[in-house]
Order: sequence, then structure tokens, then C-alpha cells
Amino acid sequence: MKSSSESSVDTAPVPVATIRRRRSRRSWLGMIGLALVVFWLAMAMIGPRISPYDAAAIVDTDVFSGISSKFLLGSDYLGRDMLSRILFGTRYTIGLALAATLLASSVGTTLALFAALAGGWIDATISRALDALISIPSKMFALMMVATFGSSIWLLILTAAIANMPGAYRIARSLAVNVQAMEYVQAARARGEGALYITCVEMLPNMIRPVLADLGLRFVFVVLLLSGLSFLSLGVQPPDADWGSLVRENISGLGEGATAVIMPALAIASLTIGVNLLIDNLRGRRAGKD
Repeated sequence: MKSSSESSVDTAPVPVATIRRRRSRRSWLGMIGLALVVFWLAMAMIGPRISPYDAAAIVDTDVFSGISSKFLLGSDYLGRDMLSRILFGTRYTIGLALAATLLASSVGTTLALFAALAGGWIDATISRALDALISIPSKMFALMMVATFGSSIWLLILTAAIANMPGAYRIARSLAVNVQAMEYVQAARARGEGALYITCVEMLPNMIRPVLADLGLRFVFVVLLLSGLSFLSLGVQPPDADWGSLVRENISGLGEGATAVIMPALAIASLTIGVNLLIDNLRGRRAGKD
């Protein structure tokens, strides 16, 4: 049995100053994450327009040169400007990952809502089929698809979307099953509302926050998946390049610490860290409100 002093320690409320410090720290981290995400989204849209050189132009007589006033991020293994290469590669890294993530999340959420409303054998069939698909590792599935059909932009988007769609489905289905048991959904059914109304008006708005949080995390997974494929020469093909391709093609400069290898890797890291910080901040605010 606990003593009175132990009980008072266990049940003592958290000081208001501590809560404020935690919220302030979470808010600052969220702002950092938002700034990183907005920066890279802006670079994906305007990066090629503001790049100092053409991405394919050989502008340096030396290879793997360091940071200088002429080449802010150095040059690559052929003497091309790395800043220009990264800016041009941003649209492939972010564009492909964003398209694949939106496709996976939208299809997975739609199937989840349909399965939750239909129930019975329809729900069981869809769930078991996607469970079989999710049992295949995403990188192995991507390697099989690329080896079978070859590498192209649309195939990369489709492959990444299919590999991540079962995970999005499982998250959305668990939310949909809980939401459809709520009283307001049952009241809508009692009023005779159709399945489309119940899905779009009653269920989806009340599960959108967790779905968006899952979309953000899934975006990070897709970025890493596509970058990994590019590093294995199975992703974006020359003359185009994403960040994973830039790391692979300059890997020979790793021994001398060339910025051509370090900068694309830092770009991948900053994007994924920024998305995670932003999602964690949004989750923290939601938890604080609850």
C-alpha cells in the first residue's frame, strides 16, 4: 500500500509552466517542419526557373569541386553544377512521391469506406486480398514490377501507390468501422440517407485528420522507396534524375567527402525530417485539444 507522500507525488498535477514549455517546443518544431516542407514544395515548382545553370550542362573543368562562389554546392562527377541538379531533381522526387501518395491514400480510403459500409463477405474479401498484398515487402514488389515492365515515370507512381495502398486501407478501415457505429451515422441511416451521403457527409469529415496524418507519413515512405530504387538504377532514368539518382551517380566521390554525394542525401533527410516534425506537431495539437 502506498504512503500518503507517494500518493501525493503520483497524483500531483503537471505544472502549467511545464505544459507551456512542451507546447512551445512542439510549436517551434512544427514551424521548422512547416518551413522545410514549404521550402521544398516551392523549389519543386520554381526550382528549374531559378537554377544558375542547365542541369545537364558541364560548367566546371574540375570534377567533385567543393563549395565556392561560382558553384554554391560544388560540382558532380562530370563537372555539372550540383545546385542546379538538385533543383531540377526536386520536382521528380517530390512530384512522383506526392502523386503516388495521393493515389494510394485516395484509393485505400475509398475501398475502406466501401468495405466498412458493405460489411460481410465484401469486407472480408477486400481485406484478405489487401492483407496478401501487404505481406510482400514494398521494395521487393517494386523490384519485381520494374524488372517485369521496365522503369518509367508512370510505372514508378503506380508501383509506389500499389505498395502503399494496403497500409492506407487498413488505417482508413479501422477508422471507418469505428465512425459508422456512432450515433450520428445511425441517425442518418434511420432518416433514410443514401450510402453516398453517409460516406461523404457523416463519415469522411470525422476521420479526415488521422487520414491526413497517415498520408504525411506515407509520403515519407514513398520518398524513401523511390530514392532507394533510383539508387539501385531502377528509378528515374537519365538524363532525368531525382535525389536518389544524384547520390548513386556521385557515389565515387564519397571517399573524398564530395559535396555532390552529401547534398542530395541532406536534401532527402531534410524533407523527411520536415514532414515528420510537421505531422508530430499537428498530432500534439490534436491531443492537447482532446
